[in-house]
Amino acid sequence: MEFSRELLFFFSALGAFNGLILSFYFIFFIKPQNISNKFLGVFILMLSIRVGKSVFFYFNPSLSFHFLQFGLTACFFIGPFLYFYIKSAEESKEKIKKEWKYHIAILLPLILVVGYLYPFKTNIDLWRPYIIKFIYFIWFVYILGSIYVLRNRFKKLLRRTEKITTLDVWFISILIGNLAILTSYNVVSFSNYISGALTFTFLLYLLIMFLFSKKGKEIRLLNNEVKYADKKIETTKAESLLTKLDQLMNEEELYKNANLKSSEVAQKMQLTTHQFSQLLNDNLGKSFPVFINEYRIESAKQMILKNNSITIEAIGYENGFNSKSTFYTTFKKLVGKTPSQFKSSIL
Repeated sequence: MEFSRELLFFFSALGAFNGLILSFYFIFFIKPQNISNKFLGVFILMLSIRVGKSVFFYFNPSLSFHFLQFGLTACFFIGPFLYFYIKSAEESKEKIKKEWKYHIAILLPLILVVGYLYPFKTNIDLWRPYIIKFIYFIWFVYILGSIYVLRNRFKKLLRRTEKITTLDVWFISILIGNLAILTSYNVVSFSNYISGALTFTFLLYLLIMFLFSKKGKEIRLLNNEVKYADKKIETTKAESLLTKLDQLMNEEELYKNANLKSSEVAQKMQLTTHQFSQLLNDNLGKSFPVFINEYRIESAKQMILKNNSITIEAIGYENGFNSKSTFYTTFKKLVGKTPSQFKSSIL
């Protein structure tokens, strides 16, 4: 091979090789061992086998038909395992649902029987284009199914009425990346056939960077985090935590920090951010900003009552508000009066 072809082979094969390693990591080694991580691992494995087949076939057209058929058989399951991953992660399932088993019970015998009765080696005209097009069609159908599962996340992205989360970006990126790889395999000629493998390599490294970044931890622990969200903290424990929280807020006056984050308070409470949010939402019916602002306004009221030498604006800044307008708006919302009206009413 020429140097340029060797370089092309290296980069395209690198994605398939690293995809195999990443898939084994998710299937066997990642903690926690939850079903969505296993589905993600199998999905990446199927995609890596398919891409690996295309790489070796592009650089060696005389590749064994058995290898070609194996790669296309793996391709048949890319869509289903993508769907299983999205579905299990979105719904926080800990076990394989019975209806998901039906998908495999139908698809696995179908591709094995077809492959046995009509092997690629002796039925090239049948495989190209009919069976291959059917395989790509199945892949596309399951992508559509995955999009339907994530329809609310897509709506959030389009409407921009809610904050976009790490999981929103992750799921949508997985789908768009899949669609890009599928498209590259379907719209290019054989001379550009390797583009699918290169697309996969590029997207895989973005995926790896994202997964092992600080934000990626939320994705790797997805089932554990979401599973907790479905369970309420026991009443006795919640009462104890709320007492501890109130004591913490009053003694350390954390609310005076204008850049205070829920994760910082959760850490002091020895809770995860999700557990802390659960405590506020389920037991107080409040979001973190509302909870903190109540302490800020109560402290501001006490300062107005006790000290006439400090300006109202300074009181707002002293209690963690970033601007005068935010302080006035929040004060009026919680007290029913502006700070000035409140001050006048007590004179």
